[in-house]
Amino acid sequence: RLTIAFFALSGLDMLDSLDVVNKDDIIEWIYSLQVLPTEDRSNLNRCGFRGSSYLGMPFNPSKGPGISHPYDSGHIAMTYTGLSCLVILGDDLSRVNKDALLEGLRALQLEDGSFCAVLEGSENDMRFVYCASCICYMLDNWSGMDTKKAIDYIRRSMSYDNGLAQGAGLESHGGSTFCGIASLYLMGKLEEVFSEKELDRIRRWCIMRQQNGYHGRPNKPV
Repeated sequence: RLTIAFFALSGLDMLDSLDVVNKDDIIEWIYSLQVLPTEDRSNLNRCGFRGSSYLGMPFNPSKGPGISHPYDSGHIAMTYTGLSCLVILGDDLSRVNKDALLEGLRALQLEDGSFCAVLEGSENDMRFVYCASCICYMLDNWSGMDTKKAIDYIRRSMSYDNGLAQGAGLESHGGSTFCGIASLYLMGKLEEVFSEKELDRIRRWCIMRQQNGYHGRPNKPV
């Protein structure tokens, strides 16, 4: 649900039409999806935002916070979209428990520099590196990741044809190229990691994806 809200709010924002929704109500709903630390702080590695109230407490603005389920945890993509929605709606993020959220984010990074989506384990690839980079950028705090490991992961994901893949040795793809390049840009490291010659090759790879519209990888019809 939070991802759907992100796409809807992004569209309204681009159309300069956010005034058609009740911003305050949506902000309160988003904050209700924040997984906060327990009293003993034993769940810090699970903090972030969940995508809906499927496991947490249902949203009820007339009642206080409920008791979290022991396996309640954030999801890296939902944390990204949740923060993005709050920023789009003009919230100052003052109610985000930043320390706990960053602790939860650190717990999702793997040794190779990539991120998984949830603590129990999941796919780990460039999508979640991008989510993590956006989270750190929006909070203006890069302690949520080991940037050197993340940068090395992105660098190793460059394929023989100069596009970026979801991971080392995989097929280049438009989506993963965006995620990798955008992550480096947010870190302020793009021109340190890739030379101008390499960036020109990446640009050419992107241009070659145009065929009436754009396709994500070579030999895939639009």
